[in-house]
Formats: sequence, structure tokens, C-alpha cells
Amino acid sequence: MSAATTRIVIFAKAPVPGSVKTRLIPALGKAGAALLAQRLLAKTVDSALVAGLANTELCAAPHPADPQWAGHLPAGVRLADQGEGNLGQRLSAAATRVIDGGERVLLIGTDCPDLDSARLCEAAAQLDRHDAVIFPARDGGYVLLGLARTDPSLFADIAWSTSTVAATTIARIRTLGWSLYIGDTLSDIDEPADLDRAQALP
Repeated sequence: MSAATTRIVIFAKAPVPGSVKTRLIPALGKAGAALLAQRLLAKTVDSALVAGLANTELCAAPHPADPQWAGHLPAGVRLADQGEGNLGQRLSAAATRVIDGGERVLLIGTDCPDLDSARLCEAAAQLDRHDAVIFPARDGGYVLLGLARTDPSLFADIAWSTSTVAATTIARIRTLGWSLYIGDTLSDIDEPADLDRAQALP
């Protein structure tokens, strides 16, 4: 596995007021929630680039050419379209595309500032020795899923945005008989109670 390069694929929505970080709108307002989404995206891209892995890609919704992204697209990254379908279908398509292209993949979002360059390097290194890597989230989801191989079962019929996502994914990886590395459990910024962790963002 170590001969393959690793691509970080960042899933993100355009930081448009009213369409991102909606659970934070009661605390921040639509504009404030969108600004936080923009800051989280910038922090995530910076951590990915500092990690120094082979490729960093923004997998965007809507398409990167859409006017909603005007002025918000980060420099130094490849751009791709998330495409159609539910979250599981879009994640599966991205993982398959990267792995079929001869690379390993780290699938991440933008909600976890603690997923820093050191942890991204750790995840990539563990893919030298494991088929899959997961960093769980404290809310029961995951903030990173790293794959040296993929299977549709990892993304199908998942109850996204619930407390069962990580446990279900781990169970399915083990059912496949794959080797798995479980990293630190980290916290997302999703709810008003999480906003204290946003204060350190640039």
C-alpha cells in the first residue's frame, strides 16, 4: 500500500447565507453562520496543504463553477464536483474515483478544526499498514474516513447526521475483514454549544 499517494478530499458546501451551518443560525444569524463556514473551510484547506500530501481536492457543492462559489474558492487545491445523490452516494463516488485512479483517499469535511495537519499525516501513514482509517466524532459521526480500498457498503443506507454513523461504518469495515486504525475522537462545530471552539479560528 505504501507505494500509493494519498489524496485529501474535502467535502464542502459554498458558504452561502441560509444554506450552510443551519443549526448555528439561531445563535449567529445566516450571515454569521456563513462566515463561520468560510473560516472553517479556510482552516481545513490550510491544514491539508501544510500536511504536504500528494494532492488536496475540494469536492464542492454546487459545482465549483457555480456563482455561489465566486470569491470563496481556495487556492492551491484541485477542484471537483460532488455530483448528484445523497451524501453516501457522493462520498462513495469520490472514494471510488480516487482509488480507481491509483491513490488512497482521506475523506474529510470542514467542521473539525482539531483535524490538523499532524492528524492528517497520521491518517495517511496508517494507510501504509491498514485498509481503512477512521477518526470518530464525539457526536457519533466521523471527521475523517481514510481508505486504501473501497466498497459500496461503507456508504449505503447510513443514517447520516445521527449518533450511529461511526459505529455502523466501523462494523461494516470489520464485516469486510479489512484492517482498521481508529484515531482520536474529535469534536465538530455543529451546534451553538460548540461555538467556544470556534474562537481560536483565524
